[in-house]
This record gives sequence, C-alpha cells and structure tokens, in this order.
Amino acid sequence: MSPLAQKLITAVGQSLRGKEATVELAVIALFAGGHLLIEDQPGVGKTLLAKSLAKVLDLPFQRVQCTADLLPSDITGGQVYHPRTGELTFRPGPVFASVLLADELNRTPPRTQSALLECLAERRVTIDRESHALPEPFFVVATQNPLTTAGTYPLPENQLDRFLFCLRIGHLDAEHEIEVVAREDGHLYADRLSPVAGRDDLQAARAGVDAVRCDRELVAFMVELANQTRRSGELLQGISTRGAQALHRACRARAFVHGRAYVVPDDVRALLLPTWAHRLVPRAGGDTESILHEILATTPLPD
Repeated sequence: MSPLAQKLITAVGQSLRGKEATVELAVIALFAGGHLLIEDQPGVGKTLLAKSLAKVLDLPFQRVQCTADLLPSDITGGQVYHPRTGELTFRPGPVFASVLLADELNRTPPRTQSALLECLAERRVTIDRESHALPEPFFVVATQNPLTTAGTYPLPENQLDRFLFCLRIGHLDAEHEIEVVAREDGHLYADRLSPVAGRDDLQAARAGVDAVRCDRELVAFMVELANQTRRSGELLQGISTRGAQALHRACRARAFVHGRAYVVPDDVRALLLPTWAHRLVPRAGGDTESILHEILATTPLPD
C-alpha cells in the first residue's frame, strides 16, 4: 500500500474505529480529486470521518449544518454592504475551505442544494457575475439522511453525479462497538490528532494518480459496463460518460493507494458499486446495487 495512504488510514482509524475499508474509500476519493456522499443514519461517524481527514492532513475544515431555512449565501458567501463607505465587498462563506462537511444536505431545499453544483464541478463560486476560485485541494464530504426520514428533499440526479462515491458507514461489529462505547467521545480523539501529512503530500499523491496506467482493454470494459446500464430494462437512466470517467479515475486512484502503477480488473470490481449505484435511476421497485452485481457478473472481462 502507498505509504501516504497507509499513514492516513492508520491516523484516521484512531478516532474512527473499526472502519478501515470506509476510510480507504475516503482516501481514494481524496486522492482522485473527487467528492464523497455518505448516506446513513445519525451517530455512525460521518462527521468524525471528515473532521479526522482534515486534521491528519492539516487542512482548513468547515462544517455546514443543512436545514430547511438555509440560504445559498450561507454556504457560498455573498456581497456585504458597508454603510460608512457605501461599498459592497465579498465575504467568503464556509465553502472556502479545503475540506467542507455539508451535513444532512438533503434537509435543505433544492435552491440551496444547487449552490454547491458549481463548487463541486468547477471548484469556484460565482457571485454577481464575478468568479472566486476555491482553495486547492477542495474536498466535500456531504451526508444525507435516508429518504424515509421526515423533512428531506431528494438530491437531483445531476447533483448526485457530482459525487465520486456514495457509501454507507454502517454499524460497528460487536468488538469495536464495545471499545467505542466504553471510551471517550470520538470527537475528542479527532481534536487530538496530529497531522501526518500536508497539502504538498496530497498534491504529490494526485500527481501519482495521474501517472497510473489503465490499459485500453480495461477502459473498454468500463465503457461496456456503462453501455449495459444504458440498455438495461430495469433502469430508467444508465451511466453517463462522466460516470464512466469517474470510475476510470477512481480505479487509477485505488491502484495508487494499493502501491501499483497500473489498474487491474479487481479495481473495477471493488469500486463499481460505490461509484455508480447512486448515479442510476431504477424502475419502480428496482435495486441499483443488485442490478450492477448482475451486469458485472454477465459482462466478460477483456481478453
């Protein structure tokens, strides 16, 4: 495994116990330059994951609690009027941080959700026709409540498509849960974490991902998987070209995290569900994960 990835996973694991696979996916998303959407119930460590990653990388961190009355300017910032001078100046919002946690994103109305679209895709904010670049790196961890929860506004497909991965953290196994329940609050551990790397290390890792080779045959395999979703009678909407690009980038990042300079079929198998399941629109009663499992099982690997 990449020494940097191992250091990050070990360090974050001090506060988020028993979830090494989840932390690895978060690190892969970070190295790939993507964003992370976590759908789960409260109290499983969503906030802790984002906060700990920022801490061990020594990156500025901001948290936005999304509510029904949250305005777009509460996220992006806006123009502020100064009575003495009569001038308007731009005051940056919490989105101007390297790691942003948008907590319970689907509790805020569509107008406010859309304030993140330009940030996620283009790493900038446009206010009154003036663009403001976001810091680099820029990594968003958004959480959403299950859609059965009261007071939720489903995220539209174009917004879901901006997140590299969608995953669930889930409950701990019994051994780790006993340990966590018996100790102090995990956020106290996160506050005590020391940086193990920095901005330059992360930028070097992203450059390393750029150098990872993915053979044309494997790219063709990813495209064929995407075509299978488009032809599936169980889906109303299949994978877009951007979704296929996301899988390609994610696989290269996983290869780098695992210490390889090339992508292998196991990278595709491991990342297909977290990269694509949230991008698909099933017909009534359909389950996107089951559909992807079936497509993967019936699509032959390239020769």
